[in-house]
Amino acid sequence: MKGILVVEDDPQLGPALRRGLTAEGYRVDLVRDGNSGLERALTGDHAVIVLDIMLPGLNGYRVCSALRAAGLNTPVLMLTAKDGEYDEAEGLDTGADDYLVKPFSSVVLLARLRALLRRDGAATAAGRSVLRAGDLWADLSSRRAGRGGTEFALTPKEFAILTCLLRVPDRPVSKEAILDEVWDPAYTGGTAIVEVYISALRKKVDAPFAAHSIETVRGYGYRLTAREQP
Repeated sequence: MKGILVVEDDPQLGPALRRGLTAEGYRVDLVRDGNSGLERALTGDHAVIVLDIMLPGLNGYRVCSALRAAGLNTPVLMLTAKDGEYDEAEGLDTGADDYLVKPFSSVVLLARLRALLRRDGAATAAGRSVLRAGDLWADLSSRRAGRGGTEFALTPKEFAILTCLLRVPDRPVSKEAILDEVWDPAYTGGTAIVEVYISALRKKVDAPFAAHSIETVRGYGYRLTAREQP
């Protein structure tokens, strides 16, 4: 069974997370600094990484960025004592999939982890193996995506948003619908977080190809156009 990697230097919170998650039936690896967390994440086999931001050595932002640069798409749940949209956006921009502010309840933590585990395993049960719109494609079984013959690296949440749009090409999808499909039900933030991810997705899916496939539907959401891009 794949386990959960917890990277947390707090001498009380780290062991408490390990005890609580172990009691829920998860296999848990606990490390206490960023360098060890990066090494363990790259060499281990984990279903989810729980990553604190304020760590000795490499901070959580740098660890997450390094993981994504190395092509590791394991879902990352960031933990932080910080609070604010800019802190959250910074974490998400480095490739994190979710963000939890301390202090948090075990109920919320477990709900977020279950959502990440479901999302990571749901692609192959979603219908067609490969979704296409013009030259844009996403392979649900391998969790790969690209434009034409060029593949791009997406975080699990970016991939989930792209497939959400690819399932209904040329049809508008509301921000609320994207939240319902991609985010955990326990998420209590607004739809602004969808805008953050759409911006990040456009930088990978459209900008390098001078394409404009992800269109904004003003006052509603987004639409993925199926036409071939230049």
